[in-house]
Amino acid sequence: MVGFYILIAILAFLFMEFVAWFTHKYIMHGPMWGWHKDHHIPHNKTLEKNDRFVFIFALPGAVLIILGVMYTLDYVLAAGIGIALYGLAYFLFHDVLVHQRIKLFKGTKNKILKATVTAHFDHHRPHSNQNFGFLIAPWKYYKQEFSKK
Repeated sequence: MVGFYILIAILAFLFMEFVAWFTHKYIMHGPMWGWHKDHHIPHNKTLEKNDRFVFIFALPGAVLIILGVMYTLDYVLAAGIGIALYGLAYFLFHDVLVHQRIKLFKGTKNKILKATVTAHFDHHRPHSNQNFGFLIAPWKYYKQEFSKK
């Protein structure tokens, strides 16, 4: 039965990449651009208006974890944990590795991570309308990275 809950957590984690892509493309670069645009403008601020999205993205995971614990619903708890783990992975990748908002890592030699970082920086180019995912980049970036010698 534990394997079933691990599967639920993994599926919730993977589903969050779709949710993040959809939200990034259609909400953050749409009606909520006012919060997100400072993330696309170089600055030296510690916090961005864009950081408000942390609370929006954290809410479903927190609610599912609380409900799962309160009502002993292990599958709900597992989904909440998967969402929370996605949030942690997003934070470590996007804020720590890519944008170096917290200086823990100085880049990476890992080809998969490098390809995903490149895709994210391409997204930040002026007038770019591509690469709205966070942890999974379009295939061309991985292909390009693995073709380097």
